[in-house]
Amino acid sequence: QVQLVESGGGLVQAGGSLRLSCAASGRSFSTATVGWFRQAPGEEREFVTTINWSGSSTDYADSVKGRFTISRDNAKNTVYLQMNSLNPEDTAVYYCAARPYTLSVVRTPTSYAYWGQGTQVTVSS
Repeated sequence: QVQLVESGGGLVQAGGSLRLSCAASGRSFSTATVGWFRQAPGEEREFVTTINWSGSSTDYADSVKGRFTISRDNAKNTVYLQMNSLNPEDTAVYYCAARPYTLSVVRTPTSYAYWGQGTQVTVSS
């Protein structure tokens, strides 16, 4: 069992930065692939980025590549999402998700067993 809590969301002007955190409880977190997803009002939940259990492999959606960076600290049971050069199209609720006992990165939201409650990111123009 893994419980996830996101934090770090807020209101930021276009061009600004935010760092989201995904804090986990549960011993299997260090074996888990973790993903960040986002959902804007009236839109489907979309993949943002993912990182494997060791941090050696990451994957990004084209829309965030070069602006967002995912990282993890297994000693702290936390995954981070550094978001730079934010624009209004990044406005959404951001969710982290975990898939324990997985070696590779995973883009598909239905592959993740555990989800956080989400944190709102709003980028003003």
